Amino acid sequence: MIITLNNTQTEFDCEKLSIADIIELKSFTFKMLVVKLNAKLILKEDFSNTFVTDGDNVMILHLISGG
Repeated sequence: MIITLNNTQTEFDCEKLSIADIIELKSFTFKMLVVKLNAKLILKEDFSNTFVTDGDNVMILHLISGG
């Protein structure tokens, strides 16, 4: 499967992949993540049951707070 992840074409060796799987495989460890799948916002509680398909566009951004 080939998707666009954060504006970079990325290949995964599987047919079924959830947002949670991508976060784990790519080692996104930040607590506050914003995820968009094909420009649609995905809620944190839906990461495990939202699946990507070949050609999808996924953005996973981490929020940084500070002062």
